[in-house]
Amino acid sequence: MSAERAFIESLKTLATDPAARGLADDCAVIEVGGETLVLTHDMMVEGVHTLPGQDAADIAWKLVTTNLSDLAAKGARPLGVLLGHMLGPDDERFAGGLREVLARYDVPLLGGDTSSGGPPRAWGLTAIGRATHRPVPSRSGARAGDTVWVTGPLGAAMAGFEALRGGTGAGSVAFRRPLACLAEGEVLAPFVTAMMDISDGLLLDASRMAETSGVTISLRSADVPIAVPEERRADALRWGEDYELLFTLPAGAEPTVSAWRIGEVRERGDAALLLDGQPPTGPLGYEH
Repeated sequence: MSAERAFIESLKTLATDPAARGLADDCAVIEVGGETLVLTHDMMVEGVHTLPGQDAADIAWKLVTTNLSDLAAKGARPLGVLLGHMLGPDDERFAGGLREVLARYDVPLLGGDTSSGGPPRAWGLTAIGRATHRPVPSRSGARAGDTVWVTGPLGAAMAGFEALRGGTGAGSVAFRRPLACLAEGEVLAPFVTAMMDISDGLLLDASRMAETSGVTISLRSADVPIAVPEERRADALRWGEDYELLFTLPAGAEPTVSAWRIGEVRERGDAALLLDGQPPTGPLGYEH
């Protein structure tokens, strides 16, 4: 078990409120009067989630998108964000990027906090959304007989990272400035049995969905759409940061958004995840 997973397991004894969903999801879901609020928080750390010297405007953009992507997987409509910012020499560029991304999503900045510190620097963001459908989709609803889908090709962020690391920057937009599938999530929310965004790699995220749902998810690698050459398919299935939506539908149902069917849900067997009929070998995705 990774250090990240072990720490989260230790926190589950504290997260006993139903809103926390047992820490088995990316968001908290809170009933307030007649409204259902969806809240999420994500962090980025210099040198872990960013490259040395990366444009602070791009960091701000990605910080917002990663959080809004979690809301997208719940079919939630963003209400606003709270920012945690560690001060540095490029604060003006960060603020400019933040202005751009908030305008792109039409989401207000509601507040937050600033601090000195680092290196390395770290940034955090809390996103608040309103559920557009109840019950709010979770990772844990996949059932045997469901079909498995993804909203778009994988691997573009990996290619963008490699281009940026190589110094060219050409074709790096998918890594630097990804987009959250908010519209798709809102359309899908009434129909899916389970849904989450792909942030840590398709294989790892699919295995998480299978574990929390108590099922086996069987994927066909050749059916997964990829945005890189065929020889990089195995990497694209593991790399992550594409922020497409992974979701399951009841047998016979068709998605009302553009999506690719990539597998099926089975009764739980010996492995939570199968790839082309066998448990995948090696790392499934990114874990701290």
